[in-house]
Amino acid sequence: MAPFIHFDQVTKSFGPLRVVDNLDLQVAKGEFVSLLGPSGSGKTTILMMLAGFEHPSHGAIWLDGTRIENLPSHKRNMGVVFQNYALFPHMTVAENVAFPLVMRGVGKGEAGERVARALDMVRLAHLKDRRPAQLSGGQQQRVALTRALVFEPTVVLMDEPLGALDKQLREHMQLELRDLHRKLGLTVIFVTHDQSEALTMSDRIAVFNRGRIEQLDTPEGIYDRPRTRFVAEFIGETNLFEGVVKQVEDGIAEVALTSGVVVRAALLGPVEIGAPILASVRPERLHLQDGPGTGNVIPVTVTDNVYQGDHLRTHLVGPGIELVGKVQRRVPVGPVGSTAFACFEPSECTLIAPDNAPGSAS
Repeated sequence: MAPFIHFDQVTKSFGPLRVVDNLDLQVAKGEFVSLLGPSGSGKTTILMMLAGFEHPSHGAIWLDGTRIENLPSHKRNMGVVFQNYALFPHMTVAENVAFPLVMRGVGKGEAGERVARALDMVRLAHLKDRRPAQLSGGQQQRVALTRALVFEPTVVLMDEPLGALDKQLREHMQLELRDLHRKLGLTVIFVTHDQSEALTMSDRIAVFNRGRIEQLDTPEGIYDRPRTRFVAEFIGETNLFEGVVKQVEDGIAEVALTSGVVVRAALLGPVEIGAPILASVRPERLHLQDGPGTGNVIPVTVTDNVYQGDHLRTHLVGPGIELVGKVQRRVPVGPVGSTAFACFEPSECTLIAPDNAPGSAS
């Protein structure tokens, strides 16, 4: 089946600066895909090219089987939500939401019905006569979203739409957006630099670095099975160690780290004996025990405990190795200077080739 959205070998340059580099990205109809990466990684430029506000230097952009890179933005039938919401301050909530319908020549009666239905959907009908300045940040965000949905767009594009909200409201709106996407079956392209936001909301995440996709995968795949060092370090927090593959047996690789510690990891792909490798272990995968456990076992000394509410961030030092663990508060952790064993199963250790270069994905 042909993809609903397809960036086909798209490059975008501003003078000598190549912002998007030979992008091949495919999105299915009804999918929620987040473009995640640091500032300057090209993700907003990709959104702007899809919306028609920028044009690719090379390559083609397809929407439902039709090339659109030369189609004017107003003919692409896409709803766009920006970080600053871009609401008209002199208009009421209802007038703001109705604006794209008026611009498309929808009759007053039909427009009024569609606005009423849309405001009911986001629980803002009682605020229809207020102006943006009389609304909270979360209410303004919902008005902007409703305005982007009311004309039934083919695709909804969101550029850091939750960036101006405080943490608690932002997390609440993440769940609201996710539920709205599922209810309406929308195709959503969502730009963010917030890892937890992308993990919470997305069907798939494209992690960008310097204009190229480092990895395109499900949230679970991105977090639990990073394919590159950049992804492992950018998404969440990880313990990352250099080593060499010593042997492979029954789907398990034995890796000798440069520190002298030997760890075992479940294979997710082919590796070569003697090849350099990176071993990645998430801090929450470490288990501290008084005695040796199963799987990988490293004797460690506690060097610091940082209280972070639902867990302790524990700094550990072993033989030639430093680790960070996130330990649930119900699990006893010794004081600074105490000894323990840091344990983790081979399935919780991911191997990454040091020269694993970013590439395209679909």
